[in-house]
Amino acid sequence: MDKKIVLITGATSGIGEACARLFAEKGHELIITGRRKERLAKLEKELWEKHECRSLSLNFDVQSRAETEAALSSLPDAWKKVDILLNNAGLASGLDTIQEGDIDDWEKMIDTNVKGLLYVSRGVLPWMIQRKKGHVINIGSTAGKEVYAKGNVYCASKHAVDALTKGMRIDLLGKGIKVTQISPGAAETEFSLVRFHGDSEHAKKIYDGYRPMAPQDIAGLVLMATELPEHLCINDLVVTSLDQANSFYINKTN
Repeated sequence: MDKKIVLITGATSGIGEACARLFAEKGHELIITGRRKERLAKLEKELWEKHECRSLSLNFDVQSRAETEAALSSLPDAWKKVDILLNNAGLASGLDTIQEGDIDDWEKMIDTNVKGLLYVSRGVLPWMIQRKKGHVINIGSTAGKEVYAKGNVYCASKHAVDALTKGMRIDLLGKGIKVTQISPGAAETEFSLVRFHGDSEHAKKIYDGYRPMAPQDIAGLVLMATELPEHLCINDLVVTSLDQANSFYINKTN
């Protein structure tokens, strides 16, 4: 196995954290990023103690262009040889109609899901192009394939991820860089807790009555996508639990 440098945004919870653990277990080196400094430090310590994983943590918010550029620029040259960029940082904030929507929620989703992905990609892609190798994996959503009631701006932001992934693939053609989008349906993470602004009771009800995916499920697919032969690339992978057909239809027992 070739040891790779994997940069993961939003590594302090959910899919990003699960991916960090799995890539560490497989012997890769990690750059983990996130807004919560204490969680980053705890994860970095855990990865070393369990797997002797060499890792580096960058504490910044992808919503901020200045913070993102400063953090990436601070990397030593050896750490800039990023083999895999996992654009995982993303969130939903609020669930309202357009006419009742909170503009602060809108800005948070657009700044994180769209602009944050762009800021990080713009920083890392030139390094990959220089080395003529790399793999960008963008975490999309079934919300990027269809729109559901009151999901308006969140869905729009994930449709943007879908479009940007396609654009990246075209722009990077011939550069030796793979571009993959993985679009999960419902996965039990902090997603709903963040969407409902910390209302744990409301968030828990979203997953009642069926078995949603777990972060580890998505992490396994991310790893699988990176282990294909060099001439193969998964362009777009949509995945849900058995009980979910799409964003509209979920088989619940109650």
